[in-house]
Amino acid sequence: MIKAILFDFGQTLVNSSDGFRKAEKDAQLRLFSHLGLPSRDDFLSTYRDIRGELHSQSIFSRNVMWRNVSVHFGLKPSDELYMEWEREYWKTVIDNTAMFPEVIHVLKALSSRYRLGLVSNTQGQGQSAGHRLSLFPGIVKLFDAIIIAGEGGVPPKPDPEPFLRCLTELDIEPGEALFVGDDWRIDICGARDAGIRPVWLQHRSVHRAWPVVEASVPIIRDLNPLIEPETLL
Repeated sequence: MIKAILFDFGQTLVNSSDGFRKAEKDAQLRLFSHLGLPSRDDFLSTYRDIRGELHSQSIFSRNVMWRNVSVHFGLKPSDELYMEWEREYWKTVIDNTAMFPEVIHVLKALSSRYRLGLVSNTQGQGQSAGHRLSLFPGIVKLFDAIIIAGEGGVPPKPDPEPFLRCLTELDIEPGEALFVGDDWRIDICGARDAGIRPVWLQHRSVHRAWPVVEASVPIIRDLNPLIEPETLL
């Protein structure tokens, strides 16, 4: 029996996909210009490799990424400069973040029947801009437990700990919960490893190449099917 529904935040409750794309493009241009490299192709290849390796370790700090790229090309990193870039990066993301239109309706419908929890990775923005969740008080007030993973000693998803911490705060067992998220490795595999049944949201409003995987996980294209979560099992 389902007693709780847990959610990711970015690209699950709000859409920041265009904001991240613009912020990433701007950051790449800044760093390339700062490094003074002759070949943009070599720079982009290295940048993407380093970013992918850090993300595979659930390290999302842009400052760390830019430092690693700079060191790779033999330039001494500038923490002060990178902190300024990081503030500009998150301002771009925040300015281009919007709640999915069905979110409040779905969460209100669920909150009368289920305990609601949120487990979101900090995404590296905690030190420079605060978590974007604070911009949406209408969302915050509907949750019984909120865990920001990747800060305060809580490891980032897909580690099982943030999922289990949320369940502990809700006084719910893993088998009594669903987790809804957009990222296959971080959300779906992470929830499953914590013993929680995942639901994979591939929101129709998010422009993204979704990974093709062979797994019997319910896939939804917006949040409305969650109003009757038992139909997804």
